[in-house]
Amino acid sequence: MATNTEVVQRVFDAINAHDVNALREVWAADVTERLPDQTCHGPDELAEYYSGLFAAMPDFHMEVVQTLEEGETVFARWVLTGNHTGGPFAGIDHTGASIRLDGIDEFTIRDGKVAANFVVFDQMEVGRQLGLLPPDGSVADRALKAAFNAKTKVAEAIRQARS
Repeated sequence: MATNTEVVQRVFDAINAHDVNALREVWAADVTERLPDQTCHGPDELAEYYSGLFAAMPDFHMEVVQTLEEGETVFARWVLTGNHTGGPFAGIDHTGASIRLDGIDEFTIRDGKVAANFVVFDQMEVGRQLGLLPPDGSVADRALKAAFNAKTKVAEAIRQARS
């Protein structure tokens, strides 16, 4: 029987092969995966999510940097790379942008299957790399933050005036 870390490595191997059928083999029937942009329940929702991701980023790849296993929990720190040159994903048409992200997954493995996964990465960094958000510290970034702060001050003034 495989260790829980070996099960997790099979997940990353299948992801890097863009093999949704191999992923289905390691997901439990009632798997829940909480991603930063949505939560998927069951193998069908996950297969649809990953199929869309692979179509949007044909060279999508995840390199496992480190794992830590404690009982049924496996943490995996990774680096994701790819180019958004395929179809749309999460409502965003292809941008041609290159993506490089650091992230962590917290897997729960039961009976040799992924029962749950909690995925963490910086969505603002994704937005910056895709061009949805301006680069941190840029003139556009400072202007965006100033506009947001002005809106917040106006909203607070209105709340105080109503009190």
